[in-house]
Amino acid sequence: MAETVVQTDHEPGAAPAPPPRGRRGRRTVLVASALVVVAAVAVVGALGLGGGGAEEGSSAPPRSGSTVPVTRTTLTERTTVDGQLGYGTEIPLPVKATGTVTWLPAEGTTVERGRTLLRVDDRPVVLLYGTLPMYRELGLTAGTQQGTGQETGTEGDTQDSGEQGGGTDEASGAPAPSGSPTPGGAGAGAGGTGGTLRGMDVLQFESNLAALGYTGFTVDEEFTDLTARAVKRWQRSLGLPQTGTVGIGDVVYSTGKVRIGHASVRLGSPATDDVLTYTGTSRKVVVNASAAEDSWAVRGAAVTIGLPDGKSVKGEVASVGKSATAPEGEGGEGGSAAPTVPVTITIEDQKSVGRLESAPVTVEYVGRERADVLTVPVAALVALAEGGHGLETADGRFVAVRTGLFADGRVEVSGSAVREGMNVRIPE
Repeated sequence: MAETVVQTDHEPGAAPAPPPRGRRGRRTVLVASALVVVAAVAVVGALGLGGGGAEEGSSAPPRSGSTVPVTRTTLTERTTVDGQLGYGTEIPLPVKATGTVTWLPAEGTTVERGRTLLRVDDRPVVLLYGTLPMYRELGLTAGTQQGTGQETGTEGDTQDSGEQGGGTDEASGAPAPSGSPTPGGAGAGAGGTGGTLRGMDVLQFESNLAALGYTGFTVDEEFTDLTARAVKRWQRSLGLPQTGTVGIGDVVYSTGKVRIGHASVRLGSPATDDVLTYTGTSRKVVVNASAAEDSWAVRGAAVTIGLPDGKSVKGEVASVGKSATAPEGEGGEGGSAAPTVPVTITIEDQKSVGRLESAPVTVEYVGRERADVLTVPVAALVALAEGGHGLETADGRFVAVRTGLFADGRVEVSGSAVREGMNVRIPE
């Protein structure tokens, strides 16, 4: 029987015998494989890349970072656009007076009912309130004036040279011959010459006359002898010849008091239709909103206006333009700027704006809104290897979530493993 000798020692100074070649290679492969597996498990556990729901999360120790609770709230998307504070677009005053401009108001002047807008041939053009433009002279017709005896001075009317006989000559101020027709008397009613002047324009003018304190007549659609008497008193207060007839260029109607814009002519120039521009007296904001993203611009929609001093005031969309235009001087080569529509925003509390008359501002409006939803800070979201997003719980587990609306630094989340009040980690 052959004897097998196993050598367990070696002589001093001799090199140890190498192990069999096959065993060494196998051992090296096993050690390297073990290191790779351990490293992979550690990475998967730390990043939550292992898939599965809340019950299959990693039990690795929690990582550093603060935790926040999942809260239920209303999430609102807000968007900010640039706007311009001012008095709105200037509109030409419908001045119909003809002659030479002899006086103009200063830009920015506020003119109320009964006040002078400008003077033409040294005659005042007066502002009255109304929506119907002045399109004809108002007065007694020739036939009515001759037979009514309106110049008797009864009813407490003040007697003066302008009310004796047939009135005064408008150009010279001298008394006109008795029985002569009043200038502009051709504006007779529907019955032709000789009839009484009637119409909504008469009612509008008489309403203004009464509001200015010139009474003694019935405010209706009929221009009577009593109306003419009140007109004479009004004309005398303005320093005009007391004819009892209102010329087509004597007044201008507006829906309310106006703020004078710029003048298109100088003193001494002929009066034109656009001699003066005006705006309303309330400050407002105009936004040139993108025509593709103007769904927020609905009449009556509430917005917040940010002023240059950092304060915010409430506003409301009053009107939206119907024509889209491309901004001038914008757009690169081979393209054009996005079309915009003008959106006008009114400010109810004018005092909240302070003394500002013109300034760049911001307008914040509400876009989408999600009520009663679960939310977390956007920073709490983590990307999952299998796709989508997840949250890391306080004990180091990872749960998959569906995201919804992003707004105000938070995001709407949902999923079977997400509940209100659970703490999630915000990675450092």
